[in-house]
Amino acid sequence: MDRENQPVALWSERVLAEMGRAIVGKEELLQQLLTAALASGGHVLLEDFPGLAKTLIARSFAAVMGLTFKRIQFTPDLLPGDITGGYIYDRNANEFVLREGPIFANIVLADEINRASPKTQSALLEAMQEYQVTLEGETRMLPQPFLVIATQNPIEYEGTFPLPEAQLDRFIMKLSVGYPDLDEEQMILARRREHRSDMIELKAVTSGDELLEMRQQVERIHVDDDVEKYMVALAAATRKQSQVIVGASPRGSLALLKLTRAWAALQGRSYVIPDDVKCFARPALRHRLILDPALWLQRGAEKDVIGSVLKLVPVPITFTKPT
Repeated sequence: MDRENQPVALWSERVLAEMGRAIVGKEELLQQLLTAALASGGHVLLEDFPGLAKTLIARSFAAVMGLTFKRIQFTPDLLPGDITGGYIYDRNANEFVLREGPIFANIVLADEINRASPKTQSALLEAMQEYQVTLEGETRMLPQPFLVIATQNPIEYEGTFPLPEAQLDRFIMKLSVGYPDLDEEQMILARRREHRSDMIELKAVTSGDELLEMRQQVERIHVDDDVEKYMVALAAATRKQSQVIVGASPRGSLALLKLTRAWAALQGRSYVIPDDVKCFARPALRHRLILDPALWLQRGAEKDVIGSVLKLVPVPITFTKPT
C-alpha cells in the first residue's frame, strides 16, 4: 500500500465496516458504490428485482457517510415539480416563496425511477450533470457532495418506461444487487430476530467535507498513457460490434478513468493498472449501449457484448508507475 494513499484506503475501511452492520453479503457491491462516490459525478443505477435491499443500501450509505438523504418514490403520476420543488404563494407574507423539492439533498434515492414518465425522469438531467436546478428562471445550486442513487425494475416488468439514453449516460455505473446465497439469507433472518426491529441504527463515520477531501486524493492518482489508450479502445470497440446500434460515448471512457482512479485509491495504490479497467468495463459501459432490438428482452446481453470486447482489445503489457 502506498503511504500517501493510505488515507483513502483507511477511510473506506471505516465506511464499509459500518455499512456491513446493516447489509449482509454485498461487499463487492458496497465497494463499487463507494468507488462511485469517490468519482466526481458518480451517480449509480441499481437494477434488479424487488425485495433485494436496493433501498436499504442507499439509505444505509447516506447514514454512514453523514450526508442528508431524501427518497423520491417514482410513480406514473409523479410530476417534475414534485422533484425540483417550486414557488408557492405565502398568504402571511403576501408573496411567492420557494419550497425546495427532495432533489435538494446530498444523496437522493430515485426509487423505481422507470415507473415515472420520461418527462418526469428528465427532471433529473440538469441536476445530475450541472449540480443545479432552474426554477422559474432562477438557478439554484445543489448541496455538495451530490449523488443520485436510482433503482429500477427490469425493463420487461409491466408498467415501466425505459430511461432515455441521455439520462442513462449520466449514470457512471449500472449495477445489479443479486440474490443472497442461502447462508447470507439465513443471516438476514438471524439479524432481524436478534435486533427485534426492521431498522438497524448506523452511525456516521465520515462527513461530506471528508468525502470531498478524499476526492481530491483520487485526482492525484496516476494513469499511464497506454492504460488510458486501453480505456479509449474499449469504448471505441463497442461502436463496432454487430449487435450494437449505438456504442459507448466518450462519457463511457471518461467514466472508466474516474472509476479506476477511485478504485486504485481504495486499494492504496497511487496508479491505475489494466486489471482495474477490466474490473469496471461492464458496470461502466453496459448501460451506454443500444443493442439490436432482437436482444432487448435478453437479460445480460449487454454484458456478453462487453465480454467480447474485452477479449478483442489487447491489454497493455507494460506501463509506467509514478516515481
